Amino acid sequence: MSDLQIGLILLGVVLILIVVIFNWWQDRRIRQRMQEQFPERDQDPLMGGTQGPPVRREPGFGLRDPVQEPAADDPAEVDPTTEVVIDIAFAQPVDSASLQAAIQSLHKVGSKPVRIFAEREGGGHRARLRPDESYASMQLAVLLANRNGPLTEIEWSQLWTVAQTLAERFDGVIEAPEQGPVMDRAKALDELCAGLDAQVGLALRLEGTRPVAEVTRVLKEVGFLPYGHQLAWMSDTGTPRFTALYDGVNVQDVQSAGVDRVDLLLDLPNSPADGQAFSRMASVGRDLARRLQAVLLDDQGRPVSDGTDNAIDKQLSGLYGRLEEAGFEAGAERTVRVFS
Repeated sequence: MSDLQIGLILLGVVLILIVVIFNWWQDRRIRQRMQEQFPERDQDPLMGGTQGPPVRREPGFGLRDPVQEPAADDPAEVDPTTEVVIDIAFAQPVDSASLQAAIQSLHKVGSKPVRIFAEREGGGHRARLRPDESYASMQLAVLLANRNGPLTEIEWSQLWTVAQTLAERFDGVIEAPEQGPVMDRAKALDELCAGLDAQVGLALRLEGTRPVAEVTRVLKEVGFLPYGHQLAWMSDTGTPRFTALYDGVNVQDVQSAGVDRVDLLLDLPNSPADGQAFSRMASVGRDLARRLQAVLLDDQGRPVSDGTDNAIDKQLSGLYGRLEEAGFEAGAERTVRVFS
């Protein structure tokens, strides 16, 4: 073997070593940056931690004008009690327009909503992308449980597929918990919330079919207000205390021209705590019964007695207390996410 051949072989070996070392260094740099941006949380309130009560927030994810918004971090953040996160750290910062195009259709996997957060190049936490910014990493936060049940293996797999697609598109590195512990957390949250969930209903049985427009007019006269697809009796905080249904469906979803039954529904986790929750709804129900010539029935189909209001109020006050003790303030944004 000639000296030239030996030299070429040695040069090839050196080049291979350089590439290996460079790749190792780059991977280590990305992981360190990701750990700095997404530090591990020491405690999970669901498992006995001491984290304070959540701040009520209504986050969304879309481009917004930086001129109208402060440069400070967005207040909304991942809720480690009710959500599980997949982190994606990008090899190079990704501009907001490219990232928005990649995630604009991602709102849920199966029946579980997904929230998306990003870390700006140079620092800054974002619950909404902002024009003219670039992002070093992002988080996909999926709800662990809601009224459709715990997060399933299929839903978790769907989110993993989305994360892998994003990582491939933007040369990213994924970090996420193993599936087994995620499923265990989802089942634990579902079991906890199943024991806290409660809804109380009253029914107004009309003497005959009444026109939808007439019934709606009467409900608005006594104080019901439009709230999304519903008519709701509102609290002073702007959230419903209880809602009205026509023949078991939301008011705006009624297909027929007439109504035979009006239901009043008190959804405890989604209504603000109230020491007179039932008696307030029953009082409105009795007023409606007089106006509509209807019979007021409980959820067992029996006429409602005046003497039961206080006893039921006490029972519901206990349920409100149990919700709060578990970290779910009635009517708060975190609670509404889970009990939906």
